[in-house]
Amino acid sequence: MKLARTAAVAALAALALSACAPPTANTAASTSDEETGTVRVWLFSEVNQDPKSAVVKEAVKEFESAHSGATVDVQYIPVDSRAERFKAAFNDPSSAPDVAEFGNTDLASYVASGGLADVTGDIKAWDESKDLDAKILQTTEIDGKNYGVPWFVGVRALYYRTDLLQQLGLAAPKTLDEVETVARAVRAANPGLLGISVGGAAQFSAMPYLWANGGSIATKKGESFVSGLDNKESRDGVAAYTRLLKDDICPAQTCAEFGGNASVQQFIAGKSAMTIGGDFNYKAVAASAIKDKFAVVPLPGKTAGSIAPAFAGGNNLGVFNSSKHHTLSADFVKLLASKKYQQKMFDAMGNLPTFSDVQKSVADSNKQVEPFINTLRAGTNFVPVTETWSTIDAQGVFTGMYQKVVTGKADVNTATSEAAAAMNKAFGSK
Repeated sequence: MKLARTAAVAALAALALSACAPPTANTAASTSDEETGTVRVWLFSEVNQDPKSAVVKEAVKEFESAHSGATVDVQYIPVDSRAERFKAAFNDPSSAPDVAEFGNTDLASYVASGGLADVTGDIKAWDESKDLDAKILQTTEIDGKNYGVPWFVGVRALYYRTDLLQQLGLAAPKTLDEVETVARAVRAANPGLLGISVGGAAQFSAMPYLWANGGSIATKKGESFVSGLDNKESRDGVAAYTRLLKDDICPAQTCAEFGGNASVQQFIAGKSAMTIGGDFNYKAVAASAIKDKFAVVPLPGKTAGSIAPAFAGGNNLGVFNSSKHHTLSADFVKLLASKKYQQKMFDAMGNLPTFSDVQKSVADSNKQVEPFINTLRAGTNFVPVTETWSTIDAQGVFTGMYQKVVTGKADVNTATSEAAAAMNKAFGSK
């Protein structure tokens, strides 16, 4: 998930907020589909709310002009309290909105609760949907049905200090192995710096290493999932990432507890030569003391010219199952998530679009987002789309695996075996 912008800077690392326990509910689908009335909308509040509000107000005005007898009531809710708000709404339709913004890693648990409506038919009937990035659209799908429309996406890339690399005659890394060698060389020449700031708790920085080595978190088997963390390829990926958390690059004593935000903050503070950060971190880096001393490239893969698959975080717009205005609600979702308004949201907030052609357009005219768009084009991956992932995430199974390795509590084989067993136990408990 990515949640709200700048509440998103807390968020895409707080994509770990997907660790919320799955809400339980007794939600029955509404049998009404009223053509007039008020469409209630929940969107996430932002630290800088005005740009988002301005775009939404414009969409509301356009929608109301095109739908006689319909009005839209938008309420902005805090990201941090969303679990409680959604749970209450799923259990009490009278308090529920018709439309809501939600993080994509929350989707599976919301669907399991019966809270979200199937919008597959609405998407298929929507002409613009043919240009949605297929990989991103897939993150809204469970058992062949879509339960949301991707509103924006966030991915990570490699930030690096141009001045530090130039001083040592080093080029930007072209492979994951070169990331390691460059990081080690910079720290050797500058012992007070981290070669690359990464963390044992920065799961969305670790995942590309897993996937680039051919590994997997889990794969679908029948109605459930089976962990792939204990296969050879996954172990190679875990080993490659944990080699970065060594004294000669990013000492475990300092870096083992770093999450994504803490890792990026080290780079912003001028304490590291590289980091793996998101498109949503760019403005903060560009406003820092190193604003003229950094560049961004896609995190490379195993071979030169390749790009490591990134985690596709992001937010969706969906319709509540209890809504008495399904058609109106779906129409509003399609408008607010349309190409026109995704472009406006990018201009206002920097949110990366989920349409392939709009992605190309913003990359062509905004070079700072090109590395992130190229990362999207290369192909992204996602966590297992199951409500069980919330339990696994809440238990810290995935991040705990890395922290065991970097702190010396277990070797790679032992840590991955233990994590796989814990995941399989959770998957089997469905």
